[in-house]
Amino acid sequence: MKKLQMVDLKSQYEKIKEEVNVSIQEVLDTNTYINGPLVQQFQADLEKYLGAKHVIPCANGTDALQIAMMGLGLQPGDEVITADFTFAATVEVIALLQLTPVLVDVDINNMNISLEGIRKAITPKTKAIVPVHLFGRAANMDAIMEIANAHNLYVIEDNAQAIGADYTSNDGSKKKVGTIGHVAATSFFPSKNLGCYGDGGAIYTNDDNLAHIIRGIVNHGMYERYHHDVVGVNSRLDSIQAGVLKAKLPHLDTYNKARQDAARKYSLALGINKNIVAPTICESCDCHVFHQYVIRITNGKRDGLLEHLQEKGIPCAIYYPIPLHSQKAYADTRYKEEDFPVTNQLCKEVIALPMHTELDDEQIKFITDTVLEYMK
Repeated sequence: MKKLQMVDLKSQYEKIKEEVNVSIQEVLDTNTYINGPLVQQFQADLEKYLGAKHVIPCANGTDALQIAMMGLGLQPGDEVITADFTFAATVEVIALLQLTPVLVDVDINNMNISLEGIRKAITPKTKAIVPVHLFGRAANMDAIMEIANAHNLYVIEDNAQAIGADYTSNDGSKKKVGTIGHVAATSFFPSKNLGCYGDGGAIYTNDDNLAHIIRGIVNHGMYERYHHDVVGVNSRLDSIQAGVLKAKLPHLDTYNKARQDAARKYSLALGINKNIVAPTICESCDCHVFHQYVIRITNGKRDGLLEHLQEKGIPCAIYYPIPLHSQKAYADTRYKEEDFPVTNQLCKEVIALPMHTELDDEQIKFITDTVLEYMK
């Protein structure tokens, strides 16, 4: 059996080595390291794939979130609602911009932001909602947009973990997640479903004016060299990373399908144990692209299982061990423990198993057998 890894980027690279190397060599041959042709080509390719009018590449996913909020003109003191159960980058940028983070609980069934939590958190100071498509599963965008429209709020989709997932609206139409709200941010961190070999990110929107503003922000506020029209930052996707992403983008649907297939096998095997809550997978499975495969252990044995898997050479992780409302940087007297029952529960129950495009049946069987052995 191949050595188990949380993410197997080496094996993935071996299959697309020639395509990636050609792209990188083009950058080296032309010396177009910053804003080179491959950046524009990847941007156009991603716009076509997503069905988005505008993609603006940037340096990383955290920058993408910050720049999206800057582009919307949010001001210090404006309240931004987001999920308590997610990676810190989502709330980090809110705080950096001196906006007011408003953390709310999540749904126990899908681990995405609670609709009731959003409704309860809205005040006259609320200006935006940031739903996170956590672990690759699309949040309930119909309901979120309905709430936002009723209160004249912006929706900023944190799509760092769900690129390529489809969202089916109540009317039956389908859109790629990240193209439904006013603006979206994504990350191309190497372990993402579409990852480069360094840092990278992108913002996308269908709003022409917002796209124009954001293009200036990412480049020191310049639309014309040395003419600084808005306050900006220096956040660019370098050409080598754009080349890697351009080579990998045509494979994204295949990569996501491989993750979905692995998730089905995981859930089929693990679902027989009453103390394991495995992800529910719909027939089409297109609403979840499994950036992470996360199960819940409901009998208090999560930490023991973590140690057992590590002893057996199976990599695993806890996403996330501490709620954002309990983090020193984001603690606030506004938050009460009773406001976050689901998040607090998830932090004690969740464990992520290896999930990547190169998982094979032998590896999945070994992992699931080892989990079930401990949980019997």
